[in-house]
Amino acid sequence: MLSVFTSGSRTEHKRILALALPMILSNITNPLLGMVDTAIVGHLGASYFLAGTAVASMLITQIYWLCGFLRMSATGLSAQALGTKDKRAAARIFYQLLVPACLLGTLVLIFAPVLETLAIRFADADIQTAGVIHHYLVVRVWGAPAALANLLLMGWLIGQQATRTVMMIQIAANLANALLSYVLAIKLGFAVQGVATATVLAEYGILVASLWAVLKRIHWIGPQSTWFSAAGYRAVLGLNLDILLRNLALQLTMAFMVFQAARLDSQIVALNALLMQFFVLTALGLDGIAYAVEALVGEARGRQQYQLLHQRVVRGLWWSGLLALLYSLVFVIFDRAILTLLTDLPELIHLARDYLHYIWLLPLVSHWCFLMDGVFIGLTQGRAMRNTMLLSAFGVFLPLWWLCQTAGNHALWLAFLAFLAARGIGLGWVYWRRWQVWQQGSGEPG
Repeated sequence: MLSVFTSGSRTEHKRILALALPMILSNITNPLLGMVDTAIVGHLGASYFLAGTAVASMLITQIYWLCGFLRMSATGLSAQALGTKDKRAAARIFYQLLVPACLLGTLVLIFAPVLETLAIRFADADIQTAGVIHHYLVVRVWGAPAALANLLLMGWLIGQQATRTVMMIQIAANLANALLSYVLAIKLGFAVQGVATATVLAEYGILVASLWAVLKRIHWIGPQSTWFSAAGYRAVLGLNLDILLRNLALQLTMAFMVFQAARLDSQIVALNALLMQFFVLTALGLDGIAYAVEALVGEARGRQQYQLLHQRVVRGLWWSGLLALLYSLVFVIFDRAILTLLTDLPELIHLARDYLHYIWLLPLVSHWCFLMDGVFIGLTQGRAMRNTMLLSAFGVFLPLWWLCQTAGNHALWLAFLAFLAARGIGLGWVYWRRWQVWQQGSGEPG
């Protein structure tokens, strides 16, 4: 095993970092932008502005997150096309996925009134908060076609190992978004509609820049009618459906944690929201490594160079493990300092001390599933991702919570850690079986 780490030149390790670091920096700008938007809305003069905007933006964000299969499938398929050095295949993937992205964005526009009703009922909003939700959503939904197209564009560019391009586009758009939000909401007095308008403009700015980058990379190849046949779409849609079901299972698990915590106590909900920020911080780094592995594994899979593919998996695992260890050390040393940055409520900080050991373990347990998700995205094996997620959610998380539920909130966190571990172990086992087949020279297993 040690030979896998030391074999070859340092180039492969540098490639992982060169792809990962831009995505980590890009990831960091997103929560910072959220903080800027929150600060702007928080200065509009009343708390209901903040409440309404939070509910409406959360709903939109969840819809986009569920559609993350566009990003994942685009990355794996694009990376494999890069491995075969087939520009037409790369162009076909882009155009094929652009159609469902635009259709989904149009559906969001059509069902905007339904989304507004759901948001208001979910939040049990009063008249003022409901008014804010309406004013925000009526503008924000117009960005849906661009936002969903951007998912596949970002995924396609990551697959082509153009993470610096993605980083520059994201950072530029986030800065423009923050500036426009301030001007439109505060200076020109458009309030939450100004914040929503700024976000929509930023989404279309990302769309234009990303389209330019993609079309330039495929040498301005236009779409071909044969690419949009039922046969041409069969594999692409099957992959996307598998990843969508995987995302739904993950979302249901996270929602269960929130609603079950609400049944325990309102303070527990606040506590878990606070502790989940440590998971968000962890994801900023581990996602960057996973993105790099997606691109490199997909490229090796396209070349059918399975020894190289395996070496990239192990090297990615090494960097992911190292980063997870650093996260855990930081959380062990600075956990209480981070808590005081996140909240100034002494009772919440005191309550969180009983849960710090979960935070210490979180990076070490979760980095396996982050990394292995990246591997299987690169392999475009959506069925394995779907099956392991379903097994982890319904065969591990829920049964363990049920058996330990007398422990209250500790049962949720124990089940959550087991859920993350099961995902990593499950995908690791499936990958190991595939690696055994590759070693025997039998090609790609079904």
